[in-house]
Amino acid sequence: MNLQEHHYSARLRWTGNLGSGTAGYRSYSRDHQIEVDGPGLLLGTADPTFHGSRDRWNPEQLLLTAVAQCHMLSYLHVAVTAGVIVTAYTDTPAGTMRLNRDGSGEFTGIVLRPHVEVDDAGQVALADSLHAEANRLCFIARSVSFPVLHRPTATGPVPG
Repeated sequence: MNLQEHHYSARLRWTGNLGSGTAGYRSYSRDHQIEVDGPGLLLGTADPTFHGSRDRWNPEQLLLTAVAQCHMLSYLHVAVTAGVIVTAYTDTPAGTMRLNRDGSGEFTGIVLRPHVEVDDAGQVALADSLHAEANRLCFIARSVSFPVLHRPTATGPVPG
């Protein structure tokens, strides 16, 4: 087994044929299903701006959350290595996508806003500094061609 290389697979199925296929731009739904072994089915669509459904995941949301998840998981690993005990972690990531005149588009950046709570108030500055290493290690952030910025905050225990 080669531990240096990992492979991922999924199954994608368009479920948006409303009867006439893609006869016209508005004649079909953008709905689809994504499935992977294990967690099962994820319902997807296009962004509502592009005639998608608001009650399904769109690719842009999936990319944004993939970056945020990867960063969080990398951060928790780095925290353990640095001896920082994280007791809570939340994030409100935001991404920007630019549309081009030719109909193409691309993400121009993602900003992560992780808020970390640690059990030692004396480690707040260290906790904030660990995001740089987490970003360096994050597989997804290393794979995208746009900047992933961080605006972290950390707090110590709430007196109770």
